[in-house]
Amino acid sequence: MLQPPLPDVPAVTPDEAAKMVGDGALLIDIREQKEWDMLRIPGAEFKPMSTIQEWFADLPRDQDIILQCRSGSRSAQATHALMTQAGFERVFNLTGGIIAWHTAGLPIERGSAPG
Repeated sequence: MLQPPLPDVPAVTPDEAAKMVGDGALLIDIREQKEWDMLRIPGAEFKPMSTIQEWFADLPRDQDIILQCRSGSRSAQATHALMTQAGFERVFNLTGGIIAWHTAGLPIERGSAPG
């Protein structure tokens, strides 16, 4: 069941996100390893939501950050947390997540991640 969006969570569409990434925004995939290994957005950084306490402090505060998950629900929660609990101002949720990104015809990678 779909949950209503969290209040005050800045969101961007896949097309807006692609433009922002082209302009230097950081795209972070917060899904878990199994999801990442199956499908991912090229250039996204893998930082699972389950380990957010370990990596959020290292995020740049002078750069736009877009958080992405499968459908936009978990990334909305993480965006909200970074804003309200860690004071980030330039953080956005990718509306619809990787599903919407793929549906919009934007590039994806399949299979195990390189490296």
